[in-house]
Amino acid sequence: MLLYNAILKGGRDYPERTALISITEKLSYRELAERVNRLGNSLRSRGVTKGDYVAVLLPNCPEFVISYYAISAIGAICVPANPLLKSAELSYLWNDAGVMMAITNPALLKGVTQTAPEVSALQAIICTGDDIHNEPNVLLFNELLAEASSEEIQTTGLLANDPAVCIYTSGTTGRPKGAQLSHKNLTTNCTQFSEPIEITPNDNFLCVLPLFHSFAATVCMNTPLHTGGTCTLVELFHPARVTESIEKNGVTVFAGVPAMYSALLNHRYEHTPDLSTVRVCISGGAPMPVSMMQEFENRFNVIMIEGDGPTECSPVTSVNPLRGTQKPGSIGLPLPGVQMKIMDSDDRELAVDEIGEIVVRGDNVMLGYLNQPEATAEAMKNGWYHTGDLGKKDEDGFFFIVDRKKDMLIVGGLNVYPKEVEEVLYAHPAVMQAAVIGAPDRLRGEMVVAVIVLKPDKLAADHEIIKFCRERLANYKAPRRVLFRESMPLGGTGKVLKRLLRKEMEMEMQEAI
Repeated sequence: MLLYNAILKGGRDYPERTALISITEKLSYRELAERVNRLGNSLRSRGVTKGDYVAVLLPNCPEFVISYYAISAIGAICVPANPLLKSAELSYLWNDAGVMMAITNPALLKGVTQTAPEVSALQAIICTGDDIHNEPNVLLFNELLAEASSEEIQTTGLLANDPAVCIYTSGTTGRPKGAQLSHKNLTTNCTQFSEPIEITPNDNFLCVLPLFHSFAATVCMNTPLHTGGTCTLVELFHPARVTESIEKNGVTVFAGVPAMYSALLNHRYEHTPDLSTVRVCISGGAPMPVSMMQEFENRFNVIMIEGDGPTECSPVTSVNPLRGTQKPGSIGLPLPGVQMKIMDSDDRELAVDEIGEIVVRGDNVMLGYLNQPEATAEAMKNGWYHTGDLGKKDEDGFFFIVDRKKDMLIVGGLNVYPKEVEEVLYAHPAVMQAAVIGAPDRLRGEMVVAVIVLKPDKLAADHEIIKFCRERLANYKAPRRVLFRESMPLGGTGKVLKRLLRKEMEMEMQEAI
């Protein structure tokens, strides 16, 4: 099945049903299908063909959804990216993918035009909004819609196993990697996820998680559209804005990361939020503290379930079922059609309650990493995707994450990879050695902490280091705390022993209390 089939079905079978709700408009399935068709036909007429890469740099808005489906419908590959990324970060991603067009909005246009000369394959920029003047090589999104036919896009030659989306993720070593997700990967994951959550066409999903992230794209956008439901878009997270949208639009499913649930719990509301239309809340992206889950359920009288999955798996691999046994603190049971095991370092399956690496197999697992066959082979050893998460399985088949094999941090549900931050720190003229670790943060889950040894006779203040990083990294990746040391604890091979740095920091925090 192609992603586009959901749009076709909606336009044909229930054209007047509401597909999208945003702060500015409501779109029926007929209107959504017409706009997807117009943009797809326009892109094709301008030379975008099967296998081309088209970037989308937009917040949660109807144009993101339209672009995502139009690009994939013509056989091109959508490359979503975080609007918070800086120019150097974008240019790397877009050059790696060979992006030929980029779709953005007026607020982000300046940054995109500054990045454009560094992207060798980029031919044109498409901008939403109508107030764009004196910008060479910038096309207007609405003009592309107006000039093109609304006839259904011809998908002859497009296969379910062809890549539809390329989402960049990183590891603790090396540059970000583009996970190639096929139409089959993504549509299968919608079907797999819908069953244990009992999704129906009557469901209205609130989408405040950023759509460039695979969690939001699959759970909050693709799943409701795949099942004939509604997706309510909220551009920026704010507790009052979220609860107002739930009340106003009759939202039935809310998905968020623990940092969002914490903010919703701790916000001072003008009136007590009414979440009575919400039949289930879903938590993912980071471990959910059991105490917070219970507090949220009691405060707002809702059911919350936790799930998990990496981008490479489209991304959902497991979830606590809506009915029957639920185990707070676990990531639940594998979705229908998803196989999960706990394996040791030699890829031998471990017994119940033994700790090893969580591995996954199924039609939701990616095609591979773009331009990185060695990384693909390493991740897909023996036909299983190796998640890098250490976990265990209990006697009932529920999976638990006990630690992360990689040093990755999760800040507000977004991945932060220490090596990327460390490379920026090493570019500072006063830094001799740098290591990045995480510290607990009640609102964001974790905060980035930089541990630094300065060069002899060099000085730098913590605020200078933070400012230096924020000029070169998205703000959520930049350190919020800087610790200066005379030397680093090193292992026999000269590697920084981060476990000792964490222990030192914990001791300092305890002493401060």
